[in-house]
Formats: sequence, C-alpha cells, structure tokens
Amino acid sequence: MRALLLGLLALSGMAGASDMDDLLSALKQARTLEARGTVEVTVLFPPRELPTKSAKALPRVPFRPGLLTRSFRVSRMGQEAVAGRPTSRFELIPKNTQAARWTLWIDQEWNIPLAYQESFPDGTPARRAVFQKVNARPATVQLALPAPAGGLRAALLSALPGLRLPAGSQPTEVKSRPGGGLEVSLSDGVNVFALVTSPRGVRAAPGIASRKVGAGFVWLVGNLPQSVLNQALARVSRVDAAGLETLRGTFVKVDASNVQNSPDSQPDSR
Repeated sequence: MRALLLGLLALSGMAGASDMDDLLSALKQARTLEARGTVEVTVLFPPRELPTKSAKALPRVPFRPGLLTRSFRVSRMGQEAVAGRPTSRFELIPKNTQAARWTLWIDQEWNIPLAYQESFPDGTPARRAVFQKVNARPATVQLALPAPAGGLRAALLSALPGLRLPAGSQPTEVKSRPGGGLEVSLSDGVNVFALVTSPRGVRAAPGIASRKVGAGFVWLVGNLPQSVLNQALARVSRVDAAGLETLRGTFVKVDASNVQNSPDSQPDSR
C-alpha cells in the first residue's frame, strides 16, 4: 500500500510539472505568434462605466516564467472550444491564497492563448478576454521579455524602509512619473501591482492603498484585498531621498518610450 501511495504521489507530481511545462511552452510561443480577429474584453475590476469593449487581439499580460513557476500551481482542466477552435484550459492557482487566480485557454494547434480570465480568490471574474472570431492564421510578432535588473529589490527596500512586498511578488521595472516621483512594477509572474511614490495623494478606490509619508505619499495599486494593500504600506517609516535617486539613476531607462508612456500604461512584455 505504501509503495502504491508513493507511486501515485510521484505520478501526480510528474503531471503537475508537465502541465506547467506545457503552459510555459505556449507563453514562449506567444512571443512570436499572436492570434488576430475579434476579441471581447470585459474589465470588472476596477469598476468602469463601459466594462466591455472589442479588440483585434488579446490584451497583453506580462507573464514572467521564472516568477510564475515559483508563485503558481498549474493544472490542465480539459478541452473547450474558443471561436470554433479546440483549446486546452489551464488553471493557474496562486500559492498566495489572497492573490488573483487565472485561467488560460491555449489553442491546441497554434499553441498560443485564445482567451484568459483573471478571477478573485472566490472565483468571481475580475477581467476576461476571449476571441469571438479568429483569423485563419496567426500573425508573426516579436515581443521581448526584459529580465528584472539585479539589485532592484534591495534598492527598493532601502528607499522605502518598512515596505512589505505582497507575497510572492518582486520588483521588475522602474519608471519616472511626469508629475514627479517613481512607479515601480511588482509581479508574481502574472499579477502586476504598481508601487508609486508621489508628491500628491490619490483618491480612495477599490484596489488602491495610499499612505502619507513625510512630505509625500506612497501608493500601492493592484487586485488584492484592501487589508493586504494597507498592510504592505503600514510600516513604511520614511521615503529615503538618496534611495529614490539611486532607483532613478540606476534602474530607470532613459529613452523615448519611457518619457512618452502614461503613468497608467501597462507593460507590453510577456
């Protein structure tokens, strides 16, 4: 009986690893191929007046394989049709039980996503994008996957003493804000949170925590319970000016795209 149990556990582990590998293969393929057609995009969080719109391709999600494998468990949950094409449905369950969970539908022939859904921990949808019609062939694209700069995490924690990063997340990118301050992107491999230093506060809203520190403010924005967002900032004791200059001088890329991007724009990399 003991040998049988060990054998079943081993098979279970092998299946999980295979599901993760298959998903990572599809996400890698999606950096060079992209389905086009008619996509219905529904965003329920944060709330908006017109939650549903159309697009020609899936909005890009900044998947980061290294962080994804550490932060999520992946299971293949069967086959479903999307826009008349057979797909495999993958469930991404976060190890941090307070983080959003994801479902991806991967085209079985092209090995690229045709739909995805981000859900709250209780399963309620937060946003969803799904092809209604898809062109006969995918388009060729070239999407880079910039690696997080070494030393960024230590520099961020030094600049904001007392900051507690959301479980499983790591800083991946730093941008200057036109109105002053910095925006640091945090990722757990799929979910992205924005950590902002600013001379001004921000209006209270679901998914936004703001704390006055010294003469300025620190915000944390993302799909996490309000209590978790507040706790992440609760112990920030000061904003170290020299530390912020280190972040700005070392990790902010000075180029045209960095200057032109809106503070609220989302990364395009996968």
